Amino acid sequence: MSSVMELIVNPKYVNKFKQGYPLVHKDSIANLDKLKEEGSLFHLVDPTRNFIAKGYYGIQNKGVGWVLSHRIGEKIDIIFFKEKISDAMKKRESFYKDSETNTFRIFNGEGDGIGGFTIDYFDGYYLINWYSEGIYSFKDQVIRAFDELTDYKGIYEKKRFDTKGKYIDDDDFVKGERGEFPIIVKENGINYAVYLNDGAMVGIFLDQRDVRNVIREKYAMDKNVLNTFSYTGAFSVAAALGGAAKTTSVDLAKRSKSKTIEQFSVNGIDYEAQDIVVMDVFDYFKYANRKDLKFDLVILDPPSFARSKKRTFSSSKDYPTLIKDAILVTEKNGVIVASTNNATFGMKKFKGFVEQACKDTGTTYKIIESFNLPKDFQTSSDYPEGNYLKVLFIKKTS
Repeated sequence: MSSVMELIVNPKYVNKFKQGYPLVHKDSIANLDKLKEEGSLFHLVDPTRNFIAKGYYGIQNKGVGWVLSHRIGEKIDIIFFKEKISDAMKKRESFYKDSETNTFRIFNGEGDGIGGFTIDYFDGYYLINWYSEGIYSFKDQVIRAFDELTDYKGIYEKKRFDTKGKYIDDDDFVKGERGEFPIIVKENGINYAVYLNDGAMVGIFLDQRDVRNVIREKYAMDKNVLNTFSYTGAFSVAAALGGAAKTTSVDLAKRSKSKTIEQFSVNGIDYEAQDIVVMDVFDYFKYANRKDLKFDLVILDPPSFARSKKRTFSSSKDYPTLIKDAILVTEKNGVIVASTNNATFGMKKFKGFVEQACKDTGTTYKIIESFNLPKDFQTSSDYPEGNYLKVLFIKKTS
C-alpha cells in the first residue's frame, strides 16, 4: 500500500464507506492535506490503517473523489474501464435495438461504477461529460476502451470543470468523424435537433424522456399548455405532437426562441401556431394574471439555481413560490407538472413544497403520477443522491 497515498477516514464515516457509499467528501477525511494532484489514486483506510476501498482524487461540487473498488488488488487500468463500460452497454441493449429511440445514456457515473463522468449516445455519436480534472486524467483509458468495444461515428466531450467548477468552452471533438450539426435524433419517435459542438448544452435533457412521453400520450390532447423554463421547447414539441390545442413556451434566454422554432420545424409542426415567449418566467406569470390567461397543463422544469438581472432563483428555497404562481394560472382540474433536478433534497421534501403552496393558496390537489430517472440513468442504492430527478403530476381539484 506504500505506493498509493492513504487517506484516513474519520471514524463516523468508516461504516458508510464499508457499506458502499461512493462519494468522498472533504469532512470524511482526516488527512486531506495528502491530496496533491487530481487523478492520483488513493486508499481509504480506517484509523488503524485497515483498507476500506480505493478511489481517485477529483474535485467537483460534490466532493474530492470517488471510490472505484473495494478490492485492494484491483488495478485501475484500461481493463477496468473497459469492463465497466462494457457492462453498462450490455444493460442498455434494449435501447440500442429500439427503432423509435436512438439517443440515451450509456454510462451514468457512480450508478455504473465510476463516479465523475457520464456518456450519452446520439445516433452513432458518443458524448462524454467530464466533471473533474481527476476523472479527465483517465481520458486515454476511456477512449481506448471505446475503440475496443464498439464502432462509432464520432466522440465528443464536455469538460464541465475549471477552477470554479464550470464548463470549459473549447473544441469538443475528440475523434472519429465530425458531425454535421444539428444531428436529428429520435426519442419515442419524436425528432430533436442536437448540437454536440456548441457549448455546455446539447439541446435536449435525456433524463426527461419518460416525462415527455407521458405528456404526449396522456395529458396533451386538446389542452392549452404552458411550458416554463422551456429551453429548446422539448416539452412543447411532445405536447403538440400529443394533440395540444396550443403550446406556450417561456424562457428568459434569447436563443431559446430560435432553438424552439427549430425543434418544432424538425417535427413538421407549424411553429407560428404556437406561442414562443422570451421573458423571465416570473414576469410572465404576472402578465398571465393581468390578462386572465389560464392553462390546462403547466410545466415547471427550472434549473436548480439561476440568476438574472432582476432576481436569483434557488429551487431548494423558491420552488413553493413557483408552484403558487403556477396554481394561479392553472384551470380547475388542470395539471401542473413540477420537476426538479436538485439532488440536495428528496421526494418527501419536494412533495412538502407542493403541500405548502397549495395550503397557502387554499387549493386542493391530488398527485396523480410521479417520476424519477429513466432506466438508462442507472443509479446505485448506496448513493440515493444520484437519483436526483423528481417529477410530480399535480391535479388542481379546486
